[in-house]
Amino acid sequence: MHPDNWIAAHEARDAGIQLAICSGRPNFGLARDYATQMSASGWHSFQNGASVVQLADNTSRSTYLPVHLVDMLKARAHATGFTLELYSDDAFAVESNSDRVRQHAALLGVPFLPRPFDTLHGDVVRAQWLLSHAEAALILAEPHDGLEVSPSTSPVMPDTTFVGMTRAGVTKATAVRAIAAEYGIAMTNVMFVGDGGNDVSAMRVVGWPVAMANAEAGALAIARNVVADVDSGGVAEALRMGMRR
Repeated sequence: MHPDNWIAAHEARDAGIQLAICSGRPNFGLARDYATQMSASGWHSFQNGASVVQLADNTSRSTYLPVHLVDMLKARAHATGFTLELYSDDAFAVESNSDRVRQHAALLGVPFLPRPFDTLHGDVVRAQWLLSHAEAALILAEPHDGLEVSPSTSPVMPDTTFVGMTRAGVTKATAVRAIAAEYGIAMTNVMFVGDGGNDVSAMRVVGWPVAMANAEAGALAIARNVVADVDSGGVAEALRMGMRR
């Protein structure tokens, strides 16, 4: 996070603006730290919209994956050797110990600890493939009945495609709607700042969609405004734009 983002976040809170993280990352590790700094008692979304959590008391509006779909994904991972991660609200399991998984654990800010899927306690809210781009093309060509599929990339891991899977109909858009409802804010008065393909669903339903300069083409195409890239304080620019509105 660019240091100016935190300064702008403090200014926005003082101006009465509600701030929320809406991340594909889980409700632990770095994403939880960022959410706490943004609004320690507020509502935030994780897991591509599958987890909607109030940090003040951990009230959850999570949407879980049906067990039969989780079992299908585990079987597919064992059959192909492709890397699958399973997430509950507060933990995750991955059976691979590849360099790609180690890198992802560092990106999430969590310990690297491979373990069997069956040791994950609690309902699964999201599954995610960690794939080469060629592997991702094969997986994305398959049917995904009952699942919402959101491929994304990260500049930190340019050789990897992340294929996140939530229950069908669960996206960042559903999460943003839920958070806005908790605060009693009309969607026309919501700004969403995004850069990935998994941000597009939310950008389509808010009154003020903003894209980072480094955003994927789909996000840029529907943005009302474009701000600086993620490494140059684009979030701070967006927040101050909102305060001037």
